[in-house]
Amino acid sequence: MATSELSTSAAIKRILLGRPMASGELADQLLPKTIALPIFSSDALSSVAYATQEILFVLAMAGTAALTNVVPISVGVAVLLATVVVSYRQTIRAYPSGGGAYIVAHENLGLLAGLTAGASLLIDYVLTVSVSITAGVDAIVSAAPGLEPHQVPLAIALIAFVAYANLRGVRESGVFFAVPTYAFMLSIGILLVTGFVKCLGGCPQAASAGHHLEATSALTLFLFLKAFAAGTTALTGVEAISNGVTAFRFPQAKNAMNTLVMMASISITMFLGISLLARYTNVVPNEESHQTVLAEIAHAVFQGGWFFYVIQIATALILVLAANTAYAGFPRLASILARDRFVPRQFMNMGDRLVFSNGIVILSVFAGLLIWVFDADLNRLIQLYLVGVFLSFTLSQAGMVQHWRRTKDVGWKRSLFVNAVGGTVTAIVLVVVVITKFEGGAWIVVTATPLLILMMRSIYKHYVDVHAQLEHPSRKPTDRRPAHQHFVILVTSMDAATARAIAYARFVRPADIRAVTFDDRLVDEWRRFAPDVEITVLSDGGSRRKRLSLHLRELRKPLSNDDFLTLVIPEVLTSRSLTAVLLRPGLFRLKAGFLAEPNVQVLNVPLVGEDIRPGVDQSQLPSRNYVCVMVAGMHNATLQAIEYAETLQATDVRAITFGLDPEDAERLGDDWLSAMVPHPLEVEASPFRDIGSSLLAYIRQFKADGLQRVVTVVLPEFVVPKRRHQVLHNQTALIVKRRLLFEPGVVVVSVPYKLEGRAR
Repeated sequence: MATSELSTSAAIKRILLGRPMASGELADQLLPKTIALPIFSSDALSSVAYATQEILFVLAMAGTAALTNVVPISVGVAVLLATVVVSYRQTIRAYPSGGGAYIVAHENLGLLAGLTAGASLLIDYVLTVSVSITAGVDAIVSAAPGLEPHQVPLAIALIAFVAYANLRGVRESGVFFAVPTYAFMLSIGILLVTGFVKCLGGCPQAASAGHHLEATSALTLFLFLKAFAAGTTALTGVEAISNGVTAFRFPQAKNAMNTLVMMASISITMFLGISLLARYTNVVPNEESHQTVLAEIAHAVFQGGWFFYVIQIATALILVLAANTAYAGFPRLASILARDRFVPRQFMNMGDRLVFSNGIVILSVFAGLLIWVFDADLNRLIQLYLVGVFLSFTLSQAGMVQHWRRTKDVGWKRSLFVNAVGGTVTAIVLVVVVITKFEGGAWIVVTATPLLILMMRSIYKHYVDVHAQLEHPSRKPTDRRPAHQHFVILVTSMDAATARAIAYARFVRPADIRAVTFDDRLVDEWRRFAPDVEITVLSDGGSRRKRLSLHLRELRKPLSNDDFLTLVIPEVLTSRSLTAVLLRPGLFRLKAGFLAEPNVQVLNVPLVGEDIRPGVDQSQLPSRNYVCVMVAGMHNATLQAIEYAETLQATDVRAITFGLDPEDAERLGDDWLSAMVPHPLEVEASPFRDIGSSLLAYIRQFKADGLQRVVTVVLPEFVVPKRRHQVLHNQTALIVKRRLLFEPGVVVVSVPYKLEGRAR
């Protein structure tokens, strides 16, 4: 029976996010080009709203006369954008499975280059959300200056909104975001046509036209390059399509390439048009003004009429929703890195709506933190931008050059030339961006990138080390039988759960059964209840955990390495609610703490108060004990859990795995047969990727009641030597324990497998 709290939370989740979607529905979530364009291109399309402004802000340092250079600089940026797009078309054709710069650099330039590209992209996606949301808030403030004091909370609220939309599913969020994206393109198209038509009879002038700027710097080549680097913000988001090829409908590569060309054509047209109108309307940028450059152009063209507000609303929406490009890219890239073991494996998990929910949440947290730290200041945030963009661009193109040299496919020389030109240009821009923006804040990204690389390498080394230990022949467990089992029952009160615990222990018939308590007042009652079981009072000083730990270590000393020492913890829960657990934090911490105790297994016997039937003897021995071992892989920890299960006098022992990935399930089945484990492996479907619910459905076939029938779920868990590694393991075990805690007749036992600091 599911808990009321879980049912309530599931209902709320369903209302907010929609019904859970089965894995078989993934094909229905693939995107047509009309939806893929706003999802993957909103960042690139929206950047035209502020790219021209960034160029003008730099040129303004050389005085008003220098602003005329906005047009040639914009043309140069447009040529660069076209070059990068042509290069990425080739990347999509060569790597239709997605992954973009990370995959290309990793396969062709080596591990370090791949991690550099991956780290750069992850940082870039976080900055994309921060910059896009902040720019959107600036557009809102341009139309409603009274909101200026509330920019930070408004920006964080918008991040939460975009994250929520993405948690509802890629296709659903795409349909939702398509309207504002197309509205922005249409409104900018109307602005450009109207503006150029009016210019035929004399261009309208911006409100700032005629404002004189004093030169604080000469118009040097360095300043010109700095303005060019500022304008390359128009290139942000270009790589998103190559990272998400697998999200497109079939033929995926062809549809992705066509969408990339559409995005580039629209982006270049809008960017050059805005730059020309900025030149003809003589906009003079002013950082103190509440209006953006685009707002000034629109105000001049439409004389502040209603369509001015239409453009402001459309701009604000597209800038806010431009963050969706990062929400499409970051979780997918994180899942690929997780598959390769460079980030925690949890990033591979899909949520109820077939999206990588963990990646969406983490992206939102870091983006919100960045906005809070930088006080939603676009000019400060934008200084951090572009380093990661052009670093990943350069590595991707360099990787493609090496790819063509290695494969020598048809037309490889022409393809190599295109990628070589693209890589050279983006490398030059990268150097310019780092030099010109370093002191303004780019140093943060330059520093953060290698730190993130070191973290990813550390995670990878840990996973590789764990794999080596789990497979190492010297760590293979030896065969153990019931005589190798020893039970220690923790007695905190004389109740129905304690009665069931002693009944369970007697059914198993271990080598010996002992009891311990912290309360000497329970001794007499225990001796009347179980006179054949010795009880020890741990009343001396120190915390309860320390006293119990020392006692268990003393019991462990005379035992061989082939013996199991199981701590049995009975507990009566007042209700089927997690609140009942929180009301007993001491016992909860005790159970969690003993997972790290060397060579001790923790067996929990929970009982909900409402399941206790008056007049029924809770100490009667069960007639059947079905033991189910959760299996994720064929390794030493699994073998140890199987051998533990064999000591429990089971009616039968069966191993359970949930085939979230058909290839992984088939590989596990082959390994199971090769290991000649004398118990069946059952591969169960989990169509909604919810192992907790799938396991509940499976064990309910045994009709456990805790009296006649008991189901024991054995969970192999890793004990890591360093606390920081804990987040990398045992997340599934936590989910299973939570879901089974209130299930009648179910006993859960954790079988820890201790990992050394490094493989020997």
